[in-house]
Amino acid sequence: MVQSVDKREPAVGEDLVSGRQRRRSLRASTIGQLLEWYEWSSYAVFAPFIAAAMFNQSDPASALLSTLAVFAVGFLVRPLGGVVFGALSDRKGRKKVMITTMVMMALASVAIGLMPSYETIGLGASIGLLLIRMIQGFAHGGESATANSYIPEIAPRQKRGQWGSLVYVAIFGGSVIAYVLGGIISLVLAESQVAEWGWRIPFILGAFGAVFALYLRRGMHESEIFDEKNDEAAVKPVALSTPVKGGVAGQGAGARNPRPRWVSILLIIGMVSGVTAAHYTWSSYVSTYAITQEGMSIQGAYWVTVVAQVIGLVALPLWGRLSDRVGRKPVIYFFAIAMGVLQIPLMAMITDEPWTLLVASTIALVIVAASGSLLSSIMSEVFPTSQRTQSIGLAYSVSVAGFGGTAPYVYQLFVSIDLAWLSGALVVVLCLLTLVAMKLLPETKGVDLRAV
Repeated sequence: MVQSVDKREPAVGEDLVSGRQRRRSLRASTIGQLLEWYEWSSYAVFAPFIAAAMFNQSDPASALLSTLAVFAVGFLVRPLGGVVFGALSDRKGRKKVMITTMVMMALASVAIGLMPSYETIGLGASIGLLLIRMIQGFAHGGESATANSYIPEIAPRQKRGQWGSLVYVAIFGGSVIAYVLGGIISLVLAESQVAEWGWRIPFILGAFGAVFALYLRRGMHESEIFDEKNDEAAVKPVALSTPVKGGVAGQGAGARNPRPRWVSILLIIGMVSGVTAAHYTWSSYVSTYAITQEGMSIQGAYWVTVVAQVIGLVALPLWGRLSDRVGRKPVIYFFAIAMGVLQIPLMAMITDEPWTLLVASTIALVIVAASGSLLSSIMSEVFPTSQRTQSIGLAYSVSVAGFGGTAPYVYQLFVSIDLAWLSGALVVVLCLLTLVAMKLLPETKGVDLRAV
């Protein structure tokens, strides 16, 4: 059990950064993440059109699989970005890394928008797309790791779950913007125009949003928790087998955690696995499935997905606030059990009628929101400040790369050989893994990050 803690913020934190400055930094961080996730999600939204433009169309099914494989490769590079930028963040600060990753994502997005098609340069288009997505994945790994450290560190202790939920609000929000724009583009333009050049619009627009986000992030304040730790001593890398203070075992301040850090990393990987598999199934793949397998109209699939994601987005801070009252464990348990039971039935109810996708996606995404809202707070409460970002970068990115980014590809692969139920079964198994991992992790609600 985690010992009871005083809900007052430490005086030193209040002296360094005022409440108003914290909220300004929170907005800057969240808006930047929102735009990065919009750029990232645009690829999934326009996957069928990118497949037609960047791969050999002699086999359309193979082209779609290739596009989803490139989507997955972007995730496979994320652990490297999480480790590299995580180490930089723990040494040089959160703010510098978040500005750098913002620039990299924006440049990569513009490059996708301007990339010549397969018809123009042949295989070079496919290779170029792969390389650009690898750059995006590298930057995204660093951005996600740093944001998952930064926001909990600047949050009031008694509201950390609610503030930390904004990391996932940005994920849902970026996807919503991408789907809204996709719906508008497909409404205004003929399908042939979307296939020829319309799909490029979201990637180019991302550059303009990035300029605004960079302006906001320049005014962000560095995490005072990082500054305090950095002032105490130079941050040095700690071996994965080295025990660290507090956090994982729920010990009091100054106690030694009997679990090695690599065990904590493995538990976080397991805890995130079901969350990320369910999230990417229901936010990135399900509309493609409805269009390509069930014959749903593009407009219908896009707009009902937007509605479902908006409802899920609204639920996120409510789940986060609930966790600040009842604890992290009960909320994660609800997700794992509910998603494990409903994953296969919800996918089975989708037909060519948009309302079926609306009902299934809304239920699924509200359940996913329960777990997604807590990832940032739980991960930050497990790892110590001196290694927080690099630990999160490794654990979170490995789990998302292995179980989330690959979900659309795996689902489509099994669908193509008439074994779609296996993909649903995999999500169920991963939800069970989330349940077990969360059972082994401590309840960390209200823990003082300075003592972790």
